[in-house]
Amino acid sequence: MIGQLRGILTVKKPPYLIVDVNGVGYELQASMTTMYALPAVGKEVFLFTHFVVREDAQLLYAFADESERLVFRQLIKISGVGPKLALTILSGMNVASFVQCIENRDVSRLVKLPGVGKKTAERLVIEMADKLNKDFSSTQQNFSEVILDSTHDAESALVSLGYKAQEAQAVIRKIYVADADSQTLIRLALQSMVK
Repeated sequence: MIGQLRGILTVKKPPYLIVDVNGVGYELQASMTTMYALPAVGKEVFLFTHFVVREDAQLLYAFADESERLVFRQLIKISGVGPKLALTILSGMNVASFVQCIENRDVSRLVKLPGVGKKTAERLVIEMADKLNKDFSSTQQNFSEVILDSTHDAESALVSLGYKAQEAQAVIRKIYVADADSQTLIRLALQSMVK
């Protein structure tokens, strides 16, 4: 099992990327959310991974953060949702937005994602609700309170400072620290953008 990789990003052609780890090039597939969080080609990158072995292929999936990998792993356990559809879902919205959809039972928003029909969206809402509450409640606080509020506030602050929404989202994902409040995330993000 390959759980994470650190190396040099040598190819970035969505949905594929290649990371050189000591001379070995690992080909990975990633969501657009992760792609936006990646550094430029030639820079060092750290990724969480998920390894899938099938009869006809061995596939490695990459994630910018652990929460995206966790949601991916829960998605592929749902009947009718394979790795390709899971990546499509995570390309259409980040983890915080997806969790918000599940918590709000927002089927109409999920249906707008490519490849997600009404039945699949309804199944996602029902089956993911319990899984997300269980997996993301590492403390007494709800996942949405920890991740959604602090990251949303930090992203909003960066947008109000003139940064594009996608750029703000990418930098927050890149510098995210568990249990950090929005003020800390904003400070870290601004420091990262100045470098």
